[in-house]
Amino acid sequence: MIGMLSGICLMAGTGEAILDCGGVGYLVQCGSKTLGQLSEGTPARLHIETIVREQSITLYGFASEEARAWFVRLQSVQGVGPKAALAILDILSPGEIMSAAALEDKTAFARASGVGPKLATRIATEVSGKAAPTGRGFQAAFTPPVSGGASEAQRNEGLSDMRLRNDAISALENLGIGQSDALRAVAKAYGTFAEDPSLDDLIKVSLKELGS
Repeated sequence: MIGMLSGICLMAGTGEAILDCGGVGYLVQCGSKTLGQLSEGTPARLHIETIVREQSITLYGFASEEARAWFVRLQSVQGVGPKAALAILDILSPGEIMSAAALEDKTAFARASGVGPKLATRIATEVSGKAAPTGRGFQAAFTPPVSGGASEAQRNEGLSDMRLRNDAISALENLGIGQSDALRAVAKAYGTFAEDPSLDDLIKVSLKELGS
């Protein structure tokens, strides 16, 4: 099973890219956010989720392990297939998905192409109260992907805020607060800041949210 591809981007088109890895060109399905970070003729590295069907094997590529893990998590909801999961990840970063789920914000998910109100409600309900997916655990060993047109900030989009939120949630849980309450409090608190706060500030505001 392929977990990551690292090579040269030969083509980045609508919904897919081709990576040359040691002379083999891999066709990878990608969302527009990931494709926007690829540039033809430059090195690229993508986290891969392989989906095997009866008559096909499809590779899906992501700029970060967090995004790949959420791609899998979203499909655990009935009615969410690869296309809908990619559409959600195109409009919401992993951190934003976590917040929308914690707040059961169905309108956030309904903004994704092909996700209607009923499916958005189901996603918000079923993902709510659950911790973020842990992924494969090797994110720190690799730089998220890609050289070319993307800046370092773009390549790391959603990573720092996910770690910050997870640390705050863990701190609240260590204080004896339930996971669901911690998720909601951190999501609400995070939304009050214009930029990423310090961990201490996020925890303080989260505790105020719990007391309000």
